[in-house]
Amino acid sequence: MKNSVLFLTISFFLLSICAVPTTNAQNADNASLLVFTKTDGWRHKSIPAGVKALKEIGADNGYAIDHTEDATVFNEQNLSQYDAVVFLNTTENILNEQQQDAFEQYVTNGGGFVGIHAASDTEYDWPWYNKLVGAYFNGHPEVQEATVRVVDQSHPSTQHLPKEWVRTDEWYNFKNIQDHLNVLAYLDESTYEGGTNGDNHPAAWYHETLGGRAFYTAGGHTSECYSNPMFRQHLLGGIQYVLDE
Repeated sequence: MKNSVLFLTISFFLLSICAVPTTNAQNADNASLLVFTKTDGWRHKSIPAGVKALKEIGADNGYAIDHTEDATVFNEQNLSQYDAVVFLNTTENILNEQQQDAFEQYVTNGGGFVGIHAASDTEYDWPWYNKLVGAYFNGHPEVQEATVRVVDQSHPSTQHLPKEWVRTDEWYNFKNIQDHLNVLAYLDESTYEGGTNGDNHPAAWYHETLGGRAFYTAGGHTSECYSNPMFRQHLLGGIQYVLDE
């Protein structure tokens, strides 16, 4: 009788352990991301909405999110605690030479990079950054609706998107577009006014050219973008890619 009770007790305990639900945090390996929003030029009013969205994405998926505009955190010791760095609507010159060197080393050693919207309006005098972000901002028309043509639906950032993604944003034109980009989606310039890149107008891309994984999306000008479920999933997929999940 005692043996039977002991067996039942042990069995119930083991079943209880197995029944514990697995959370997103347990699956995410506790990844840590640094969100950087320093600006030295135009400052987007949507930055607070973007930070809030990224923190919510982090909370839902088990990522620790730190937000800063303090460039001094770009040093070898501090960056080593992060799995990826997000440049959210940064503009112009935001890092000095020592900070640039530290960030280059971070990416070379496998650190991830996510660039959102004005990340391409950043660090024009730093050729390495041009290779990292993929292209530089070259003007834009007014905010309007346009069609984004998704050409790769196998990537985590686009697998949920339709082939023709109609949305409203501020559509960047680009210069210094790098050859090593894996383009996920193009802007269809026939669907809006003000495009200057023609048929080669990328809207989202990724690459692994510099060591770590890099993802960039041109979307993210308006605050409304960051409450849009499809755009938020687009950002999450980009993060998942650079984290190699």
